[in-house]
Amino acid sequence: MEERADQPRPSTTVQPLSHIEDLGSGSSYASPIFDLVGHSTFFAEFAREDIEVLAQYMRVYRAQAGQAIIREGDEGDFMLLVISGSVDIFKSNAEQEQQLMTSVGPGMTLGEMSMIDGEPRFATCIVTDTTVFAVLTRDAMAKIILERPSLGTKILIVLVTMLTHRLRQTSARLLQYMERPIAF
Repeated sequence: MEERADQPRPSTTVQPLSHIEDLGSGSSYASPIFDLVGHSTFFAEFAREDIEVLAQYMRVYRAQAGQAIIREGDEGDFMLLVISGSVDIFKSNAEQEQQLMTSVGPGMTLGEMSMIDGEPRFATCIVTDTTVFAVLTRDAMAKIILERPSLGTKILIVLVTMLTHRLRQTSARLLQYMERPIAF
């Protein structure tokens, strides 16, 4: 079968998720992903066609309660979009104890920073109940940018906006912490 230049090449299975059930191409999950539009800041500006194209570049996985889908310190070049289920996010403290930072559900994304910068994972993400999620790799993102530049631009703008918002929130919390009076 001849591959057309305007058709995305299927993405490859992400090796770090080899212990997670691979449900296949994201194409068959375009509708459930589109249903997240009202519940996800990531998809606020996406049309159905955008999501259908994006889904072609993704793979979908199902993890069971207790499975780690991202581990702090691991290499990573992909981000996840939670389609259904929930995930707890833990960060190691100075004593290397896992502290719960937050929990996320459908429509939320995880791992964007490592997908963009290739740095080790910042936190550990553990599934709390059966969770279905789509994966976008850095390679797939590069293909989107080359093959579908308007969609690639839209995704990058959303990612930059999300990360900037998180940085501002973190900076505000840090400033509040720094302004606390020191007890002697």
